[in-house]
Amino acid sequence: MIRVLFVCLGNICRSPMAEGVFGNLVEQAGLQDQISTDSAGTSGWHNGSPPDRRGQATMLTNGIDISAQQSRQTRASDFTGFDYIMAMDQQNLSDLRTACPPELHKKIFLMLDFAPDQPTRQVPDPYYGADDGFQTVLALLNQSAKGLLDHIRQNDLAA
Repeated sequence: MIRVLFVCLGNICRSPMAEGVFGNLVEQAGLQDQISTDSAGTSGWHNGSPPDRRGQATMLTNGIDISAQQSRQTRASDFTGFDYIMAMDQQNLSDLRTACPPELHKKIFLMLDFAPDQPTRQVPDPYYGADDGFQTVLALLNQSAKGLLDHIRQNDLAA
């Protein structure tokens, strides 16, 4: 089983959306018995909270329900328990690398590393912006989630 963790600051906007997008792709590909997903935040500010209502609405209009997800903070066991740890931006990448044992740094990536044609390297935080920011995030996540799934298929599932 390949385990993928999506990480943003509070685990109520970007990372739950990323988990939903990627999980949907995994399901469509019939790989849910080979790939599992989760999401977390580098902070515990929203522990136990559902995803932001605007993110939920954006996802629902695209046929993906993330309402059952609950925010949690990253924990030390995540670094050994997951094969891919996907940071949404440079600050979360830095925070993850600080918390992670150096020998496991190879598991940590920027989400947009898997969208090489995308000029930006960071998924912007839509929390304090207008509702259309969630559409922007979704578009970026769709691109990078496809790239990540292709990468996993080629490097981890190829038999």
